[in-house]
Amino acid sequence: MLVLNEKAEISGLIRAAEHICVAARTAPKGKGQDLLVTAIITDDDKQQLRKKMEEIGQRDEVAFFQRDAGNLEHAPVVVLIGTRKLPLRLPACGYCGFIDCDAMLDAGGTCSFNSGDLGIALGSAVAMAADFRVDNRIMYTAGKAAVELGMLGDDIKIAYGIPLAAKGKNPFFDRG
Repeated sequence: MLVLNEKAEISGLIRAAEHICVAARTAPKGKGQDLLVTAIITDDDKQQLRKKMEEIGQRDEVAFFQRDAGNLEHAPVVVLIGTRKLPLRLPACGYCGFIDCDAMLDAGGTCSFNSGDLGIALGSAVAMAADFRVDNRIMYTAGKAAVELGMLGDDIKIAYGIPLAAKGKNPFFDRG
């Protein structure tokens, strides 16, 4: 049976995306609390995300959202990784800039550990992508669009997207 290269590459990207999600999940987390959510999107969901990125770029007059939306045309698969905004309630912390977690919540702030854990998970995720030799780039633009669309759930307020491709040259760099 003949398997066309493009079909095999997309299948490989999806398998890599599954491993990328596992790497994010198993990354170390503050106080051992896992607040992460991961998703793999393709096809219609990816197009919905791309359109939302373009919309945000036009709405907020931020051209790089539109540039990144164009980059998604080269990515058959996108991994989304987000975190819930819940305080870890560590005593004597204050890393968020507030006296305690209740003051942070009252002000609408974000627990520093939420963002830190997400960053560690993203690093682990793209390290796994590199292990699979998959073209990738972390995009806050894709994450913001996913949050606005509620793709990861209504309780996810911070997210990033990682588009994946298998090209002769990484399409997510030298973007002008």
